[in-house]
Amino acid sequence: MPFPLTAVRPLSHAPAPDPVGISFEFFPPKTAKAEDGLRQAVDALVPQAPRFLSVTYGAGGSTRDRTLATVAALVRDTSVPVAAHLTCVDATRQEVDEVARTYWATGIRHIVALRGDPATAGSRFVPHPDGYENAAALVAGLRRIAPFEISVAAYPETHPDAASPRADLDNLKAKIDAGATRAITQFFFEAETFLRFRDKAAAAGIDAEILPGILPVANIAQAYKFAGMCGAHVPDWMRRLFDGLDDQPATRALVTTAVAAELCRRLRAGGVSQFHFYTLNRAEACQALCRLLASPQ
Repeated sequence: MPFPLTAVRPLSHAPAPDPVGISFEFFPPKTAKAEDGLRQAVDALVPQAPRFLSVTYGAGGSTRDRTLATVAALVRDTSVPVAAHLTCVDATRQEVDEVARTYWATGIRHIVALRGDPATAGSRFVPHPDGYENAAALVAGLRRIAPFEISVAAYPETHPDAASPRADLDNLKAKIDAGATRAITQFFFEAETFLRFRDKAAAAGIDAEILPGILPVANIAQAYKFAGMCGAHVPDWMRRLFDGLDDQPATRALVTTAVAAELCRRLRAGGVSQFHFYTLNRAEACQALCRLLASPQ
């Protein structure tokens, strides 16, 4: 077996696990065809009763207008709460605050507040001289604008720019202390990665909800690229599983769902009940995972 299937299942006399909650992340489409794909994915996933839908904000604020258009459409066309991402890269506080106020006027009550990545890949973040210096400052700024629900990012395998794992945890705590409601993690591929991080966060005094971010691998090369950018470890057994499947989409889709399902099952065995799915604007794997998570343990 390339990966083990021996996670402990609850005993028959054990207390019932907490009900499963889910949320989905999308990115704003660039073309009419991509817009149709996003609409189809949303239509397929909304019946899964998600807690919220979130929409990303491109590096350096590059998708500002498309993000706003997408969240406005979701607010108009669905009854699910919508979370809009917001970053502080290459923008003054006034510009960022203006976007936040526009979100509020559009009906957005939940913001995913992020430091953000520079528009130039590989370059280091440098705060705008008149901007928010980091995500904690952004959270505090949003709290002054309106009573937003605020989610922030967490990194189970440490942010690439962090001086140390402890410094990264301190940064997460600063964001929570500034007023964030919860954290959503970067994706990871082994349950123990999240469970260890959850325990370390609790030991550091972080008592806010931490949602594990789950990425079903729709595109192998893209997933490896994303992992390299954010410091996520791709285990050898996973590389072996997907090796040679680039030109076998049907088989790759089956393997994708199996890997993600096993990850979710192990997290459930570890007491996790809330999941955040990075959909990449595709519904199939997430639909299957939601059904599996909803089934009796």
